[in-house]
Amino acid sequence: MISPRRGPVPVPLPLLVPALVGLAFLVLPLVALLVRAPWSDLPDQLTSPEVWQALRLSLVCATAATVVSLVLGVPLAWLLARVEFPGRGFVRALVTLPLVLPPVVGGVALLMALGRNGVVGQWLESWFGISLPFTTAGVVVAEAFVAMPFLVISVEGTLRAADPRYEEAATTLGASRFTAFRRVTLPLIAPGIAAGAVLAWARALGEFGATITFAGNFPGRTQTMPLAVYLALQSDPEAAIALSLVLLTVSIAVLAGLRDRWMSAS
Repeated sequence: MISPRRGPVPVPLPLLVPALVGLAFLVLPLVALLVRAPWSDLPDQLTSPEVWQALRLSLVCATAATVVSLVLGVPLAWLLARVEFPGRGFVRALVTLPLVLPPVVGGVALLMALGRNGVVGQWLESWFGISLPFTTAGVVVAEAFVAMPFLVISVEGTLRAADPRYEEAATTLGASRFTAFRRVTLPLIAPGIAAGAVLAWARALGEFGATITFAGNFPGRTQTMPLAVYLALQSDPEAAIALSLVLLTVSIAVLAGLRDRWMSAS
């Protein structure tokens, strides 16, 4: 049996050089953002009514999208992890498709499905008078569409790691499947749900392409922080940097909140 090597592991130069270049490639743009930030004017930039309006809308919509993802995504993750059915792999591929789908394509797909002349949207408007495109509700829908796969993947992975025998034991003692899920499974997978919810919230907060395509860019109604950054970049680059710093701070806070999860995987 070979004993594990102790002490520092020598790094071959052909691996070290591209690794350092890759690290610089990822870190340098963030450092440049900090270097070019208008620190003296930052308080005035961040206290403008437009910034607070966009920030408030972003927080509200991202939170609402996360709630939608939780209500729909947790049962979907349980279905994929616990139930054997024909085409489960294909369904899982469909669920993860928004992860690799260009966001603008996702926005166009939402318009085709939920627009006023969409496959479902035309019936929503004629039957219930509901029109989602270019509304705040449309922002929530667009963000939930791109964010829910993050939650589903996280929760499904946690469910697969959890021992299903606890659920089976609960059902043999007379509990229904739903009671076993609510009383036994949910407490077991709560850390995975929390991590998935944070990832979904962060993804929803940073969503741009699907939002601007499906909901538009109307200040106070659909203009979230990423859209405000894009608009400010065309007329006021310093304001765009200030807004970007807010989103960067939120991203760092998300990573800090999930540090235990990342450390446990290392």
